[in-house]
Amino acid sequence: MSAISGILNVNKPPGATSMDVVRLAKRLTKQGHVGHGGTLDPQASGVLPVCFGQATRTMDFLINGTKLYRGEVTFGVATDTYDSTGKVLEERDWSGLTLDRVRQALEGFRGMIPQVPPMFSARKHEGQRLYQLARMGREVPRLARRVQVYRLEITSWEPPRLGLEVECGRGVYIRAIAHDLGQVLGCGAHLSSLSRMRNGPFSLEESLSLQEATETFRDGSWLTFLYPSDTALLNLSAAVVSERAEAYIRTGQAIPLPSIGRAAVHEERCRAYTADGRFLALLRFHRARRLWHPETVFIDSKP
Repeated sequence: MSAISGILNVNKPPGATSMDVVRLAKRLTKQGHVGHGGTLDPQASGVLPVCFGQATRTMDFLINGTKLYRGEVTFGVATDTYDSTGKVLEERDWSGLTLDRVRQALEGFRGMIPQVPPMFSARKHEGQRLYQLARMGREVPRLARRVQVYRLEITSWEPPRLGLEVECGRGVYIRAIAHDLGQVLGCGAHLSSLSRMRNGPFSLEESLSLQEATETFRDGSWLTFLYPSDTALLNLSAAVVSERAEAYIRTGQAIPLPSIGRAAVHEERCRAYTADGRFLALLRFHRARRLWHPETVFIDSKP
């Protein structure tokens, strides 16, 4: 099969890794370039954008973009993985918890917050994944990272279980929020379930289950479910360029874009399209030169 470009919105089930889904897609579609737009923990479910061909060049935008999660925190039990798959480290009395105390504690988890990644994570320490070290029984110091939590709301309260909805940026570990919340409240906690409801423009409601995706791979209908490669970039401004400007872009030369119609910000990006509507490139603005430089040029491919 010739090279295909586009994004498939898959609902990853619990138990499968994100790379399991990618490997399945690659094997059944016989496509050479396949990736995903943001890792989900194995026990988590939800939106996993699977990128094919030229669309793999937009994965960073999905990884860096805003995501929406719904999860359940269970108080009274802390685990080494911060979720329900881990070894129980301690059990504490949670009976003194009140909804008001939980609400007050959650205030410290909104906005730009420091977060220490779990030992069971893919972060690296001296060249090794943290989870590899954790499986060997080692715990190493981890630096806190600044992460953005845009919204954190309670969706249910049935002690000892707390339902949460979290809208956040890149690198937020929802299970770390659960663990840290338990430490703040003094009773311990772990993340008992998690589903990603949205990843950038892709929503759970419009996703294919892994079984449905597998069936489309086998009968060849998966192409009808592909989103165009530029779907991950629709939050950026767009401009249509002339044939002459297209030629400049394809050879890596910067161009002016009077069609933007406003003052651009330095390092701002925009999408460029050909006169006949084909997605051409991702451009970046250089304020001193007042020109738009090609950052990523896309090769025409199906669909």
